[in-house]
Amino acid sequence: MTILPKWRPWLRLGRIDLMWLLVMAALAVLASTRPRHSPYEFLALGAIALMQVAEMRFPVFASRGGTIVAVVIKLALCWVLVGVTEGIESSYYLIFILPVVSAASTFGLAGTLLTAFAGSLAYLSFLGFVWDRYELPPEGARELGIRILFIFMTGILLNHFVTENRRQAELYRKLADDLAQANRDLHQAQAQVRRSERLAALGQLSAGLAHELRNPLGVIRGSAELVSKNVSAENEVVREMAALIISEADRTNGLITRFLEFARPSPLHRCQADLHAVIQEAIHQVQRSLPSGANGLRLETDFCKDMQPFSFDPELMERVFFNLLENGVQAMPGGGELKITTRRLGDVVQTEVSDTGAGIAPENLESIFNPFFTTKQNGVGLGLAIVSKIVDDHNGKITVSSQPGRGTTFTVILPLSEAS
Repeated sequence: MTILPKWRPWLRLGRIDLMWLLVMAALAVLASTRPRHSPYEFLALGAIALMQVAEMRFPVFASRGGTIVAVVIKLALCWVLVGVTEGIESSYYLIFILPVVSAASTFGLAGTLLTAFAGSLAYLSFLGFVWDRYELPPEGARELGIRILFIFMTGILLNHFVTENRRQAELYRKLADDLAQANRDLHQAQAQVRRSERLAALGQLSAGLAHELRNPLGVIRGSAELVSKNVSAENEVVREMAALIISEADRTNGLITRFLEFARPSPLHRCQADLHAVIQEAIHQVQRSLPSGANGLRLETDFCKDMQPFSFDPELMERVFFNLLENGVQAMPGGGELKITTRRLGDVVQTEVSDTGAGIAPENLESIFNPFFTTKQNGVGLGLAIVSKIVDDHNGKITVSSQPGRGTTFTVILPLSEAS
C-alpha cells in the first residue's frame, strides 16, 4: 500500500504511452526474427521505451534541466542499441531522432542542431571500430551523409513546428486575455449603465418629493417661530417644544437641500485649474473638521510630478475629494493611514484615495454609489451618489475596490481634455 503512490504515474498511462509501448514491442518482435539478434538489443529497446514514457509522465523532465538530462540519457541508450546491432550498419540508425525530438520540444533551433550534431557524432563513432578492417567506398560515404542529413532535417522541421505551435499558443493566450478584459469592461459598463438608470429615476423622485415637502416644512417652521415668540416666558415646555420643532425643521430642510443637489442637473463651471491644489484644499477641510483629540491618523500624498492644469470644475471636484477623504476618516475611527495618489495615464489623470479601515463587504460594492444606500448608522446615503454624479458630469469614471479588514480604495479618472 505504501509503494502504490510512488508508482501511480505509471498506472495512469495514456493512449500515447500505450501506442509508444506497442511500437517498441513491435520492434522487439521484429528484432527476434533476425538471425543474429542479441539479448542486449531487447534490453536497450526496453530501456528506451521506459525512458520515453518517463519523460512524458514525470514533471521532473518538463524543466529545461530535466530535458537536458533526458536528451543525454537517450543519446547514451541509442548509442548502446546501435552498438549491439551491427554498429554503423545497424537498421536502428533512425533511433537518434528521439533525442532530437526532445530537444526540439524545449530548446530553440541552436539547441536542436546541437543535439542533432551530438547524435550524428555518436552514430559516426562506430566507424572507429571498423576503420582498420573495412574501407569506406564512395557509395557508403554517400549513404552515411544522407543518414546524417536526414537527422538534421528532422530536427529543423520539428523545431519549426514547435516554434509555430508556441507562437499560435501565445497568440491564443493573448486573445483570451483580451477577451477576458473586454468581458470585464463590459460588466463594468453594464453596472455603470444600471447605476445611471437608477440615479436618473431616483433623482426625479427626489426632486418631486423635495419640492412637495419644502413648502409645508416652511409653514411648520414659521409657525413654530411664531409660537416661540408669542408664548409667555413661564410656559417653558411650549418654548422648548417650539425650539425642537425649529431644529428638526432645519435639519430636514438641509436633507431636502441635499436631495435637490442630487436631483437637479449641476452646471459645470470649467476652468483651467490645478488638481493638486484642489486636493490640498479638500485635505485642509477634512483636517479642520477632525476632533481636536484625534490621534493615530496618518495622511500621505503621492502626487504626479508632471501634472499640468486642465479643464474641470474645481469647486465640484473639491466636494468629490472632501467626501472621499471624509469617508476614509470615518472608516478608521481608531486611526490608520489615508493616502492620496495621482498619476497621469495618457490622456487621463487617475486619483486614488485609499484607507486602511474596515473595508466594504463584497455584496455592497455594486450598490455603494446608489442613492440612499448607506451602511452608516446616521447616514443618508447621498454622499457617494453625488460624488458619482459629479464625476460622470465630467465624463470621468469612479470605481471602488475593497478587502474587508484591509481597507478601501476609490479611484477617480478624469479626462485631461473636454473632448476625451
